[in-house]
Amino acid sequence: MPDFLSSVMLKYLKLGYQLLVNHYVALVLVPILVILFSKVVKFSPREIVAIWNSLRFDLVQIYWSLCLVIFISTLYNISKPQKIYLVDFACYKAPAELCFSIRTYVERMKFLSGSENQSLDFQLRISERIGLGERTCMPPAIHLNPPNLTMKALREEAEMVIFSAMDSLFQNSGLNPRDIDVLVVNCSICFSTPSLSAMVINKYKMNASIKSFNILGMGCSGSLISIDLVRQLLHAHPSYNAVVVSAELMTTIFYRGKERSMLVPNSLFRMGGAALFLSTKNSFRNIRAKYRLLHLVRTHTADDDKSYNCVYVKEDPEGILGIWLSKDLMAVAGEALKLNLTALGPLVLPVSERFLYLLNFIARRKFSLRWKPYIPDFKQAFKHFCIHAGGPAVIDGVQDSLQLSMEQMEASRSAFHRFGNTSSSSLWYEMSYIEAKGRMIKGDRVLQIAFGSGYKCFSAVWECTETVRIPASGPWIDCIDNYPTCIPRVVK
Repeated sequence: MPDFLSSVMLKYLKLGYQLLVNHYVALVLVPILVILFSKVVKFSPREIVAIWNSLRFDLVQIYWSLCLVIFISTLYNISKPQKIYLVDFACYKAPAELCFSIRTYVERMKFLSGSENQSLDFQLRISERIGLGERTCMPPAIHLNPPNLTMKALREEAEMVIFSAMDSLFQNSGLNPRDIDVLVVNCSICFSTPSLSAMVINKYKMNASIKSFNILGMGCSGSLISIDLVRQLLHAHPSYNAVVVSAELMTTIFYRGKERSMLVPNSLFRMGGAALFLSTKNSFRNIRAKYRLLHLVRTHTADDDKSYNCVYVKEDPEGILGIWLSKDLMAVAGEALKLNLTALGPLVLPVSERFLYLLNFIARRKFSLRWKPYIPDFKQAFKHFCIHAGGPAVIDGVQDSLQLSMEQMEASRSAFHRFGNTSSSSLWYEMSYIEAKGRMIKGDRVLQIAFGSGYKCFSAVWECTETVRIPASGPWIDCIDNYPTCIPRVVK
């Protein structure tokens, strides 16, 4: 017997099924309209005029019918949610003198570890296999020997990252700082008083009526959580302009101890940030706005103790503060991703994929058939994928779960190799990568997936409103031609 599974005919059979199911409404209505049109054509002009004259219209009925139509259309326009537009965004690019190569990192940890050869060997093995490039950056305080982890250094890093990203945003979008009505600043860990949002308001002398928020402790999903907050505020105040700032400040979380589970974040995280300009104003529609927000889905598993404790900020036995990562982190992330995709699927998947999932679910639950759970093909719903660049394990896990190709994961791997894990801002380095490659075409849909401590999984769906030109500036301007690049498994 021929191998039908590997046959080319199976490919065309699947394409035919998708075409039939996804366009079933048109396939049903078109024959009906053709039949009705053929019936109408058979009438002579005199018969059509006679039918028209037989209809009697009362002026009062016409008036109230028009009023009813206007009332219903107005009520519909008022009740439907406002469309959220991402007008523009900008990412922070650190100067070349802040590059923190693997050699520099090992030398720094050798100084801190002293005679602890086991701890140093562990960090060396992690650094060789983590997949970071030689141009990731750390703040000036960590370049010192020993690192100067003070509040003053933290504020200097915050000003460097946040102000630089916002200056680029103002330059690219033409937004005036005094025209901002909502400001949301998020950072994984930054215990600063006054808050980071107050620091931004003071720098740019924003209006006293601005609504400002400072979000901490949400981990790498903080950017999408901030956008969710902005979405609700813009629905209540459609005339507002909103800015979201996402930053990763390394001065706070750089660990100087010897606990292995707390040393891993030192190898993963690097400094970075992004600033986003969002609005609901119709003046941005199809004129200046790059993207339109379609869906935001948030799921969390904080009710489970294992999920709650898998990412934890605490002191080690010597009293040194750091981020502790559990061995169950990848399993917890996989469960959170599964819950999120289950909620996202019905909103974005085509009818053909939902129908196959339903058949598989009924066969397994109702008829107890030993079928494997059907994994929907999310590639049919999205053109681009921006997966949080948390590390090779996170990227590989999401790729296997969604069955994505290497090309579809290119933005995530390239962003991690070039900039490292920049926490919640990593999604925007990936979006910037796609733009720098000239791949963002009008109508393309983008899926962003972010994870956060607690444990949370957040997904956002964007639609490109206009073909994005290759930017003349940005974080990738001097290295985009070097990507994609071969990332070896081990770098000695």
